[in-house]
Amino acid sequence: MSKQIQAIRGMNDILPDQSGRWQALEQVIRQLVASYGYSEIRMPIVEQTELFKRSIGEVTDIVEKEMYTFDDRNGDSLTLRPEGTASCVRAGNEHGLLYNQQQRLWYMGPMFRHERPQKGRYRQFHQVGVEAFGLGGPDIDAELIVMTARLWKALGLSEYLTLEINSLASNEARANYRAALTDYLQAHEAELDEDSVRRLASNPLRVLDSKNPAMADMLSRAPKLSEYWDEESRSHFTALCERLDAVGITYVHNERLVRGLDYYNRTVFEWVTESLGAQGTVCAGGRYDGLVGQLGGKHTPAVGFAMGLERLVLMLEHTQSLKVPDPVDIYIAAMGDSAELPALQVAEKLRDHVPHLRVMQHCGGGNFGKQLKRADKSGAALAIILGEAEVQAGTYTLKYLREARDQETVDWTTLLERVLILQSEKED
Repeated sequence: MSKQIQAIRGMNDILPDQSGRWQALEQVIRQLVASYGYSEIRMPIVEQTELFKRSIGEVTDIVEKEMYTFDDRNGDSLTLRPEGTASCVRAGNEHGLLYNQQQRLWYMGPMFRHERPQKGRYRQFHQVGVEAFGLGGPDIDAELIVMTARLWKALGLSEYLTLEINSLASNEARANYRAALTDYLQAHEAELDEDSVRRLASNPLRVLDSKNPAMADMLSRAPKLSEYWDEESRSHFTALCERLDAVGITYVHNERLVRGLDYYNRTVFEWVTESLGAQGTVCAGGRYDGLVGQLGGKHTPAVGFAMGLERLVLMLEHTQSLKVPDPVDIYIAAMGDSAELPALQVAEKLRDHVPHLRVMQHCGGGNFGKQLKRADKSGAALAIILGEAEVQAGTYTLKYLREARDQETVDWTTLLERVLILQSEKED
C-alpha cells in the first residue's frame, strides 16, 4: 500500500460539517459591505515578490521570514500573497481605478505566511479586506470602524471585542518619535528580549507590540507617540473620536498600538478579544496614504482593514451566536423502482418553484427504514415519500422530521403550499 498523502502543516481542510458556519459568516459579511456601497474586487493569489518588499517593508518579519517565495520557470521571483492591501493597490494602479477617483472596495480569500501554526493562526488563512481610496478625512476612517462594529452586532460578538485606536501621525512626526524611542530603548537594552533587540535595529516602533510581561513596566514608561503628533494629525484623531462618540462606539486609546506593516500612517485600529488566547486581534487596519504612490501610482489617500476568518469562526463556535442552516431542507425518498423517475421529476419541479430551498433526492436504493434514517441524518425538516400507491394516485406523503406532527398525503398543489410555508419560516 502506498503512503497516504496528508495536507501541509498549517494548511487545513474545511470539512462539510464546518463549512456551513463559514458560509453563514461569509454571507453576513457580503450583505454588510454591500449595505455600505462597497464593491468586490478579486486579485490573484500569486504576485511579484517586489510588490510585498516595497509595500510591507524588507525588514519586517513577514518579508524576512514568513513569505512563500519561489522562482518560476522564467526566473521571476513570485510570492503567495501574505496580505491583500498591496495586491488591491497594485490592481487599482494597474487598471486606472485610483487617481482622482473615490473607490470603496472589498475582497475575500486565502493568504499565506510561513509561521508556526497555532490556534486561529495558520499558514494558509483567510481574510476579508475592505479598502477605501481617494478620501483623506476622518469621516471614512470612522465609517470603516462603524462598519466593523455593525458586523460584530450582526454576529452576536459585540460583548467579546474591544476597540483600540491610535494615530501614527505624519511621517515627519513619526521619525521624530522613532528617534526618541530608539534612544530610550537603547538605554534599557538589557531589559529587552531577543526579538525586541532585533526589532530595535530595524523597526523600533514594533517593540511596543511586545506581549512579554517582563518588559511591560519598562515599555509603559517609554515616550508616548502622542507627544510628537503634528497639529494636523492631532486634529484628525480628535475628529475621528468625535464621530465614534456620536454613534456610541466605545474605544480605548492605546498609545502602544503601532501595527506591524511599514505603510501605515495616522489612524490605526484593532478589535481585540481575550477569548482566543495569545492571538487576540480579530480585525485590524488603518490609514496608508503613501502606499499608492510608493507602488507607482499618483498620491492617493487610502484607509482599510482586514479580518481573519479563522479567528471569527473560532469565536462563533465558542459563542454559538450565528445560526447555521442545515444543509438540506427537503429529502425525497422513493420506494420501489416505479417511484424513482417520479421522485426525480418532483425534485426538479420543487427546485424550479422554490430555488432557495435545498432539496436532496435519495440515491442508491435501500429499504424504507434506511431511507428515512438518511432523511433524518440530512437535517431536513420535511421528507417527501413516493411509493407505488402515491405514483398511481398522483399524491405525495409528507413526513415532518422536526415537528411532532402527523404525516399526511397531499396532492401537488397542497405539497407546494406546504413547501412555500417551509420557505417562509426559514426566511423569518
